[in-house]
Formats: sequence, C-alpha cells, structure tokens
Amino acid sequence: MSASTRAASERSTGIYRRGGKRLFDVAAALLLLIVLLPVILAVALLVLLAMGRPVLFRQRRPGRAGRPFICLKFRTMREPSRNGTQQSDRQRLTPFGALLRRTSLDELPELWNVVRGEMSLVGPRPLLMRYLERYSPRQARRHEVRPGITGWAQINGRNALTWEEKLEHDVWYVDQLSPAIDAKILLMTLATVVRGRGVSAADHATMPEFRGSRE
Repeated sequence: MSASTRAASERSTGIYRRGGKRLFDVAAALLLLIVLLPVILAVALLVLLAMGRPVLFRQRRPGRAGRPFICLKFRTMREPSRNGTQQSDRQRLTPFGALLRRTSLDELPELWNVVRGEMSLVGPRPLLMRYLERYSPRQARRHEVRPGITGWAQINGRNALTWEEKLEHDVWYVDQLSPAIDAKILLMTLATVVRGRGVSAADHATMPEFRGSRE
C-alpha cells in the first residue's frame, strides 16, 4: 500500500469513527426496522402465544464507557419459578426460545437500541453489569465503543469461545474498527446465522458466568 493510499484509508477510518459509523447505524437500523416490521410483529405474536407476557426481555447492560442502558430482546425463557425452586437457564429456555436464539431473531428489538444511540450494528456484545468490575484493564477497553448486535467475536466462534478468547476479540475490534471491518462482520454474520453454530457453550443455554480474568 502506497503512502497516499494509506493516508486516505486512515482519513476514512477517522471520519467513520468520529461520526460516519453512527450515521450508518441510524440509517441502516431504521431501514431494517421498516423492512423487517412484518417479521418483528410475527415473532412478537408467536412469543405471546408460546410464553405469554412479557413479550420483550429488558435488562440493564453496560454501554459505551460502561454507562447502563435497557437492552431489548424477544423473551426466550420462561419466567423464574415463583415457588422458590431454582431453575437453570437451560431448564427455563423453551423450544421456541431456542429457535429464536439459533436464528438470532431474538435480537431484532435491539435495532431500536441502535436508533436510540445505545448500541451499534457492530461492536462487542453488551454483557452483564456485574462483569464490569471483573475485567482486566485490557478487557475493559471493550467499552471504548458502543456495544453491537453482532461483532468480531460473534463471527469467530460466538459462545463456543472461552471468555478470554471472546474478550480478546472484542479488544481487537476496538483497535481495528473501520468501515471495511464492519462490512466484513455484517456479511459474515449472515453466514454465521444460517449455519447456526456457536449459539451456546457446552452444557449451557448460552455461556457460563464470567468470573474474572486470569491475567
């Protein structure tokens, strides 16, 4: 790559980081919400019929700089037992919920989080608030950007990765963020969803709890 080409690429990436990525997110998310509205309404109705209310799962998650927001997803699990019986996520996950997760249809409400500026189409996945104090300084850099509906870790193993591998992928993305990388992730996400691989870790509905870095 020549010096002029490299400089042009760096300028493009700088513009993208400063505001271009956000403009793309808003435009693409609004378009997807319009195009996918029949699918969103159909999934909402099926969740209501299969599991009742609430249709949406709402949970506080850390966004950029660790600031909390309410992440929206379609509900995939039964409500916790009210008789005091402890049930694992695997026990609470319904067959229809498993289908939603395998096809990533449960993530569609997050498009509204993107429009609101709480998430991006591409970025590290928003995890749990209690994990914030468990990251190493390097791993905590995942919060330098908005969390995403999909990301570098999602196309490189998803929940089949170890926590250390997943978080390292997140930091790599923060450092390499560019229009080309985001385009590659979005295209490869389609293939990942079609294959339906890496939806969960072995013997877990999703992932085991992150207990902290070994660093």
